[in-house]
Formats: sequence, structure tokens, C-alpha cells
Amino acid sequence: MSDAELKPGTWRIDTAHSIIGFSVRHMMVSRVRGRFERFDAVLTVPEDPMQSSVRATIDADSINTDNEQRDNHVRSADFFDTATHPQWIFESTGIRTSGEDFLLDGDLTVKGNTRPVELRLEFNGVTRDPYGLLRVGFHAETEISRSEYGVDIEMPMDGGGVVVADRIRIELDAEFTLDEE
Repeated sequence: MSDAELKPGTWRIDTAHSIIGFSVRHMMVSRVRGRFERFDAVLTVPEDPMQSSVRATIDADSINTDNEQRDNHVRSADFFDTATHPQWIFESTGIRTSGEDFLLDGDLTVKGNTRPVELRLEFNGVTRDPYGLLRVGFHAETEISRSEYGVDIEMPMDGGGVVVADRIRIELDAEFTLDEE
């Protein structure tokens, strides 16, 4: 088996080379973008890579939109209530092909509410880095409804519309290293 293949085993996310980002429509005219600074994920790959699974956790308190006042408000009970719900969890339930890409199905738990999600997944390949670590990379995207997860604050605008939209676009770039023993 060459190093260019996805080898069976346990792969751990390299958080220094990965990002969990999001965007949401703001004031009906623009998008606010942000990311989570602290997260963890483990990818388990069996002999058949299509039977792989991933489990990820996100520290909800680590939200960063580059605006401290907004971040503190989003951490509050109005939005994420991170004091009560400090962690979000994603657990995959299956993977399937979609043309040249893949669809990763899973359950996402936010604020104690679990809902199924489908991520469009791109496999970016496998390589061995200069330090001898085997690495694999993925890009994934999905869109969720924040209100389905209990983030149901309503902030209507006088002229119509809302301050913060319901649909949240999530985009991930994840790089994992293989636990080789």
C-alpha cells in the first residue's frame, strides 16, 4: 500500500491546520463570518474507507467573529448558552458517493438538540509530511437552521427582515494525521 492511500487506522485532527468556520446573513444585507478556535475530531478508517466514521467536538465558548462584544452576546443564553451547553458534538452515521465527491451523514448536537445533517465532502488526498507523519485532508460544507437547534432568538427589523438570519452556512477544512505505531 502506498502512502498516497487512506490507510486503515485512527486519524486525529491537526487543529493547527484545520478550521471550522461559518457565516450568517446579518441585517439582510451582508454576512458575518466566524470560526471556532477549539475543537477535536477523530476519524476511524476500517479496511473499507466507505465505512469510516468521524466524531468531532466543538468548544462552543471558543466562537470568534473578531468582535468581542458580539462574541459575548452569542455565548449568552440569547444564542448558544455556553454556560449550560459548552460543547457541540458531531457523530457520523454514514458516507456515500455523490459524483466525484462524497456525502457525510451525521447527527449534530447543539444546545442539547440533535438533528441529522448532510455534509458535502471533498477528499483532498493523502501525503507524508517532511516529519514522517501521514496526513489526509478534507473540505466539507453544510447549511443548518439555527432555530432547529434551539438558537431561536428573534430580532426583527423595523423595515422587515431580521438582524440575524436563521440559515447558517458551515465550512470545514480538516487535516488529520494517522496514529502510526
